[in-house]
Amino acid sequence: MSSIKLALIQTDILWENPKANFGKFDALLQDLNTDTDIVILPEMFATGFTMEVHQLAKPVGKSAFDWLQKTAIALNKVIVGSILFEAENKYYNRMFWMRPDGSYSYYDKRHLFQMGDEHKVMTAGNKRVIIPYKDTHFMLQVCYDLRFPVWAKNRYDIHKKEHEYGVLIYIANWPEIRKKAYMTLLKARAIENQAYVIWVNRVGRDARGIDHSGDSQIIDPLGTVIKQMPENKEGILYAKIDLKKLKRIRKSFKVGLDWDAFKV
Repeated sequence: MSSIKLALIQTDILWENPKANFGKFDALLQDLNTDTDIVILPEMFATGFTMEVHQLAKPVGKSAFDWLQKTAIALNKVIVGSILFEAENKYYNRMFWMRPDGSYSYYDKRHLFQMGDEHKVMTAGNKRVIIPYKDTHFMLQVCYDLRFPVWAKNRYDIHKKEHEYGVLIYIANWPEIRKKAYMTLLKARAIENQAYVIWVNRVGRDARGIDHSGDSQIIDPLGTVIKQMPENKEGILYAKIDLKKLKRIRKSFKVGLDWDAFKV
């Protein structure tokens, strides 16, 4: 396969209202391009970035998980997004990779946003999660993880002559006031890891009065923005991963040979 087709979903998120958010996504996805391989939703797509777990139906995240699974099966697509999720009396900002057959993998956000009290509610993950798909691998990351390059660092196996992953996905509820940071760091992550970077961020003002401009985009391994959603606009951005281009860039500039060998 020479390309993987993506649908990046950029929307406002209704605060602590999963049912209304599911309706919003259902309306958008009914016109989804049929050749899409992967649909990507923002961080905490069902509730917004709330820490008020007592306000949500128990078990927290079950309705969002059920919707995600049902929708992936109905669309026959991979769907990616994170949920405020309750498991074994703990809460996680859990990013799911939901497959068309209803099976799934998940990543628990490693770096919890202390300035938003996320660390007081959520339990941090401790495992890097890399998903094989088609002819490459996708690494899953959530919002604040973007500020921690060591956690996302790609590796090159000199014996197998292959990179650990080809695509980094970041999903977010990252405020517009710190837009300069993510616009800069996304390009850095692409260049330093010689990988495509996908960014899917929400838009709108949340219940705390914080504005989000979205800026969902795809960046190639050279740090070039290939496609970007207009700021503050809801909708779908269609983009693709060009696997031939990825291979060509890595073959012509073999920086992976000189990466430091270490593990986190």
